[in-house]
Amino acid sequence: MPNPQEAPYILDRTWGSKGENPGQFNEPTGIALAGNEVFVSDSRNTRIQVFDLDGNFKRLFGEKGEASGQMNRPMNLTIAGDELYVAEFFNDQIQIYGLDGGFRRSIGKAGSAGGEMSAPGGVAVNTDGALFVADFFNQRVQQLLADGTFVRQWGTTQKPGVLGGKLNYPTDVAINNQGTLYIADGYNDRVLAFTPDGQSLYQWGGPFAMNIFGPFNGWFATVTGISVGPGGDVFVADFYNDRVQKFTAEGEFLNAFGIISNTPTHTAIAVAVAPDGSVFVADYANNQIQKWQPGY
Repeated sequence: MPNPQEAPYILDRTWGSKGENPGQFNEPTGIALAGNEVFVSDSRNTRIQVFDLDGNFKRLFGEKGEASGQMNRPMNLTIAGDELYVAEFFNDQIQIYGLDGGFRRSIGKAGSAGGEMSAPGGVAVNTDGALFVADFFNQRVQQLLADGTFVRQWGTTQKPGVLGGKLNYPTDVAINNQGTLYIADGYNDRVLAFTPDGQSLYQWGGPFAMNIFGPFNGWFATVTGISVGPGGDVFVADFYNDRVQKFTAEGEFLNAFGIISNTPTHTAIAVAVAPDGSVFVADYANNQIQKWQPGY
């Protein structure tokens, strides 16, 4: 079991409580940063809330429904340029908004063909505008052009597994500055990394990264969110272990931190990293956001 290579992270602040009012949450499931703003998927309230970096409420948008601009359990988020990409779990699509909350367009529809989706859990966007979608129930990650045209996929459609290139309910994806794709292979309790042209680079998790979860450093108990920090390190939301784990770009364990509470648990479902190294975590069980600072 690897030891931490860094000083412990320090919990800076938390904000939020359960409810429907602005600043309250009902199962937050995704988080992303743009400038001095924090965007949060408030999933059961079917909306996106926006805060400053200290947790002060600024605005919200979204309403429940199936029409364009309406939401039905928004999940992991990503921001590319001046746009917010929302993985819409029950609407089987990716919705794109301006950072002011104005709806712009959607990509995908329900189904299992290329470009179709079944409960997408996360999305990433590369410098060319291509989308990478964690297609949860279809057991795959899809690469799509900016207009939604299918390019390729990782995993075998609707066939979960560990070996042979299969995935097991992928939950999220992230891309670094070199175009490396990181897949949160959720129920396989591992992270997979691929080159921009789709070739396997690394994988890490439990022993041999083969669906054996645990509480040890470098192991996972369901990976639900993944983010690349400004230095290229990879931050992983380790859901049932109530923590975030930090790795190098190649998967070497660096650190772990989180709130471990007796009841409830599941306190880390999504993670985002600011340019100054601050880490923001969506605390699913406690209906709040955590802000952590690196230790020195």
